Amino acid sequence: MTQFETRVTEDGSITFYSEDFGETFHTKYGAKKEAQITYIKGCKIPEKLVQKDCLKIIDLCYGLGYNSASALECHQLINPQCKLEIIALESDVNVPLRAIVLNLLDSWHQNIIDILTILSTEKKVIQNNLKLELLIGDARKTLATLKKQNFKADAIFFDPFSPPKCPQLWSVEFLQLVSQCLQPDGIIATYSCSGAARSAMKLAGLTIGANYGVGKRSPGTVASFTNQDFQPLSLMELEHLQTRAGIPYRDVNLQDTTATIIERREKEQLISDKECTSQWKKRWFRDKK
Repeated sequence: MTQFETRVTEDGSITFYSEDFGETFHTKYGAKKEAQITYIKGCKIPEKLVQKDCLKIIDLCYGLGYNSASALECHQLINPQCKLEIIALESDVNVPLRAIVLNLLDSWHQNIIDILTILSTEKKVIQNNLKLELLIGDARKTLATLKKQNFKADAIFFDPFSPPKCPQLWSVEFLQLVSQCLQPDGIIATYSCSGAARSAMKLAGLTIGANYGVGKRSPGTVASFTNQDFQPLSLMELEHLQTRAGIPYRDVNLQDTTATIIERREKEQLISDKECTSQWKKRWFRDKK
């Protein structure tokens, strides 16, 4: 089985470090805290559990399973009578399997650990008011399958590695596919405040706002088709989208390599007449003096 280097985050929960991507799976300020704040609070899961008889979630980039674990915990505490369906997408099955072996889900109740253990090994769980499925593979393909099945989520936990490391899951075309799997009143939540990511969401027809912050990290992003009373972006953030940093990644056929997608964006940035991001930073820093 693939080996993973573990890192302890500030709330005591443990995450993995990926050598392939050169990043940890969660923020250093707290892996469990990130799941609870960025995704559960960001997608308004407590409110939706009260409002709906059936709640559908896509956990995009399932990883160690913390986001789904937090959703299950919220479901059990608030309204276990609500039918909860979670479709989890993950490229490497060894990640959730290793998290189980190393007991990294131990801060959740045992029945949640049991559910996610079955999910990681058997890829499907159906019990009581719960239905969970784990789809392994390139998310560009597994999500296309969900679209063909006309699956529409009330909430999408959007948790890939960062745009510079995993641009194929932050492209305009992929986010258009993501939006096609979202209910009209559904919410997408992510940790990223990247200009490229936010621009891609807007080009996908979504209204965006600032997500809740975790630790000292800048607030991520929430998106929906409808007005959700999101916290608006600041003037600084809005201007950031107009710089070269706001030029999004493109992957027209949803099959290009990381290198190809990055190179395409860099070429577009070079010929762009948009303000350099470094100039934007200097201007805002100067104005704050």
